[in-house]
Amino acid sequence: MGYMDKDIAPQNDGALIDAYSQSIAAAVDIVGPAVSRIERAGGRQGHGSGFAISPDGLIITNSHVVDDAKAVRITTPDGFVTEGRVLGRDVDTDIALICANTSTGAWAKLGDSQRLRRGHIAIAIGNPLGFEWTVTAGIVSALGRSMRAASGRLMDDVIQTDAALNPGNSGGPLVSSSGEVIGVNTAVIQGAQSIAFAVASNTANFVVSEILRYGQVRRAFIGISGDTIVLPRRVALAAGTVQTTSVRIRRVEPEGPAAKGGLQEGDYILAIDGSPVGGVDDIVRLMDGSRIGRETEILVFSVAGRIEQKILLPMARS
Repeated sequence: MGYMDKDIAPQNDGALIDAYSQSIAAAVDIVGPAVSRIERAGGRQGHGSGFAISPDGLIITNSHVVDDAKAVRITTPDGFVTEGRVLGRDVDTDIALICANTSTGAWAKLGDSQRLRRGHIAIAIGNPLGFEWTVTAGIVSALGRSMRAASGRLMDDVIQTDAALNPGNSGGPLVSSSGEVIGVNTAVIQGAQSIAFAVASNTANFVVSEILRYGQVRRAFIGISGDTIVLPRRVALAAGTVQTTSVRIRRVEPEGPAAKGGLQEGDYILAIDGSPVGGVDDIVRLMDGSRIGRETEILVFSVAGRIEQKILLPMARS
């Protein structure tokens, strides 16, 4: 039979709240000075937030913040103003990279978003609704979410948080209690309460690396258009798969990788290198830059009524 230890002291709620506040304040002290207000140069309307990730003035923001502008105006928390040029942007992940003409001083560290857990503290820093360098806090509500980018492509590995975001927060950092950037604030669902999203820091790190190396994010291209369809039962049985949807090829581009690999209009794409294909989004996700120029195995149910393996050599998407 259990017993109650009368010597156990009750939790001090004030101390817990004070510890929470101190964690947030400490993280803001670390990252806050690296956060800038970003405005499109040349008289075009539009502004948002961004944050420096290196001492030489590399700044991450959202693609939709800079849009197609080539230059931006950068204002730091201490009032320093400088210009910067857009090195590149990736609409598919809503990430853009800016290089300031001069150092902006403080810079923040990109953390490892794979170490995140639901319930971790999430702190958003930015310039919402024109109120400069505002801080809101909440928790990581969910991980691994997907949402549509402006390009129509499905963004994976998106962080959901209940830290309040408003127009102007876009491009600002989502920060952990340890003072590391865990995401780039990107969107809020209009009409919903306490639901906002950030691109994971690991995705942002990948995009930055690609832009610095190639000037853009490379993605593979096989030269088809297709539709997500319900997989006919007979096809599923023939393929020995439990998936209920697939992609049916509607058009094959002449002289493209798919045409050279023997794919035809009407073929069902079932898998790419062993990964099941349940829809067009799966093809987009699987055709990343690592497949460019690399033999890729495509499992299809062909128009001839057979399960076939095709070998393609994807190209870089222009």
